[in-house]
Amino acid sequence: MSNSAFGEESSLEQAKKVMTKFVQRQVFAESKDEVAVVLFGTGGTRNALASGDQYQNITVHRSLMLPDFDLLEDIQDTIKPGSEQADFLDAIIVCMDLLQNETLGKKYEKRHIELFTDLSSPVSEDQLEIIIANLKKTGISIQFFLPFPGDVDDGGGDTSASERSQMHRNSFPKKALTEQQKEGIHVVRKLMHTLDEEGGLEEIYTFRESLERLSMFKKIERRPMAWPCQLTIGSNLSIRIVAYKSVTEEKVKKIWTVVDAKTLRKDDVQKETVYCLNDDDETEVQKDDTIQGFRYGSDIVPFSKEDEEQMKYKTEAKCFSVLGFSRSSQIQRHYYMGNQVLKVFAAKDDENAAVAFSALVHALDELKVVAIVRYAYDRRCNPQVGVAFPYIKDAYECLIYVQLPYMEDLRQYLFSSLKNNKKCIPTADQLSAVDSLIDSMNLVCEDDDGETFEDLFKPSKIPNPHFQRLYQCLQHKAFHPNEPLPPIEQHILEMLEMPRVVKERCQAPLEKVKALFPLREVGKKKEEKTAQDIFKDNSEDGPKPKKLKIEDEEGSFSIMKLAEGNVTSVGSVNPGEDFRILVRQKNADFKDVSQQLINRIDQFLENKGSRYYMKGINCIRVFREEAIKLSKVQCFNDFLQALKSKVEDKALADFWEIVIQDRISLITKDEAEGSLVTSEEAEKFLAPKEKKNETLPPTDEGGDVDDLVSTIKT
Repeated sequence: MSNSAFGEESSLEQAKKVMTKFVQRQVFAESKDEVAVVLFGTGGTRNALASGDQYQNITVHRSLMLPDFDLLEDIQDTIKPGSEQADFLDAIIVCMDLLQNETLGKKYEKRHIELFTDLSSPVSEDQLEIIIANLKKTGISIQFFLPFPGDVDDGGGDTSASERSQMHRNSFPKKALTEQQKEGIHVVRKLMHTLDEEGGLEEIYTFRESLERLSMFKKIERRPMAWPCQLTIGSNLSIRIVAYKSVTEEKVKKIWTVVDAKTLRKDDVQKETVYCLNDDDETEVQKDDTIQGFRYGSDIVPFSKEDEEQMKYKTEAKCFSVLGFSRSSQIQRHYYMGNQVLKVFAAKDDENAAVAFSALVHALDELKVVAIVRYAYDRRCNPQVGVAFPYIKDAYECLIYVQLPYMEDLRQYLFSSLKNNKKCIPTADQLSAVDSLIDSMNLVCEDDDGETFEDLFKPSKIPNPHFQRLYQCLQHKAFHPNEPLPPIEQHILEMLEMPRVVKERCQAPLEKVKALFPLREVGKKKEEKTAQDIFKDNSEDGPKPKKLKIEDEEGSFSIMKLAEGNVTSVGSVNPGEDFRILVRQKNADFKDVSQQLINRIDQFLENKGSRYYMKGINCIRVFREEAIKLSKVQCFNDFLQALKSKVEDKALADFWEIVIQDRISLITKDEAEGSLVTSEEAEKFLAPKEKKNETLPPTDEGGDVDDLVSTIKT
């Protein structure tokens, strides 16, 4: 297999690529299938059948065991071209013997041989009939992988296999086969056709075709875990059921861990957590002297582990209890939530349960109703409320359970209606164009009777691109730890692209939509000037005439405006917006409202952490903007000067650094007429002082939400 034309990859290298892809899929899928490797054509001999001149130059390189990275390394580095030749039929016999001996006493579903060869070695048909008989007797299946199509020398044979080979034939080099290879193909075809007259020849693959098929990493195999329970309706009716997870989000099982960068050993790194007080000495606190707390606004409510255990909902046992029934039309599709879908069946080997369960499923289906269910996985879990709807197929019938939301899970938003705005009403041509676009992008092909005959985009057949890329990178780093990661493979990029047929089909409707919905650039609205602005008195003496307040200078719509009437104080969730609303209300006391905002800023600085610092910075910006608009310049300048003194006393230099970076300084006379501060003085105000050689205590980057209300609105 080491022979190849100039500039071409040898058959052995192609075979190693296919083997690598196959083993990779098994490793990352955490498959329980065991793999052995038998090499033929080796310089030495190591197999249980070797004696005299029989079964020579055949080596059992690896016995049956789970595939791992060691096997991948062997394929990459250890397997080299040999100088000897061996009969591939002898190699099949050695493989059959290995499978027979090493599977004794083991449970298995099937035994399989995959043979990679370029058929360049001499082959003897003396034992072909015996091999075929033993393969059938033991139930061992076999596949051949060749560097060329299996029917390259023969126009007859299986039609579907010929068509498949023809699809790949143009990509193979135009190289004539040797007489030995032609004889080998004849033996392979005879073997496969005898084993299976109908589909045997379809089990002959080319290396290139196999690489395409194995380019996707195999999904992780999960054994179904049964969840037995009692379906109860009221206090008198109980049906034994068993449920299985049908849909659930798959997550990467491999957990990232920290290892020593040189030895790559986890045991060489020890992690130690130390609790310290937030003081100058960073006084250490023992873990037993700490207690967890729940942040409620600006306060911390102590909550011990014992309190948490007592708080947990206690249920007697797992349950699947029907609370009542509802019309299926009442359950909106957007109410489905949770991270799993359960398929519920009647318990096995229970005829009474099967009859009762079937009656329930068919009754729900005929009446077009669903069951509202209380579901608890076990006594330690909080109960859920969900919907169970009937699902009837030719092969089975079951209930499909999906979780429903509680009141807190629903998000209610108010938006203005498009129907009331004449500018938003589409014309008949526009509606027709969008209809045509939707029809052209239909991912399901239907015949004249409306029956689906082809689905162009099946999400159930599309692997997760994140997993594919992760496995690609992990495999690369395992063999090339010092090299950069490879580029994303093209098939991963194309995985979620629009199907080519749909892309071509929708071009004309897209052009029509583009023409009927023209886009034009909208310039920024000029601020309208009032007569008061034009003929204003430039004199600094006397009170400044009030400007007409503009509700929103940018003309943007804010959901918070809907709640303006309910804002009575500056809260901790959105203090800046609360401040804006309050100072614009009639009879508002700017000094009182600004003091509320200052109190919130002080709370944020007490909590520390970048998250709270940024909320404080936002409050200061809003305070400054509103002070300029409402001619309350001195109020802001006094606050900022007091804040500067405060941060110096409380060692909040990191917060003040953000103020300096954002250039938030005193309001100058150039910005507002009521100010006496010059631009030079404002610059000097932000000038940093000489730093003393002292260590600042670390800030806490953690922390929970600052207000219980925010956990609902976030």
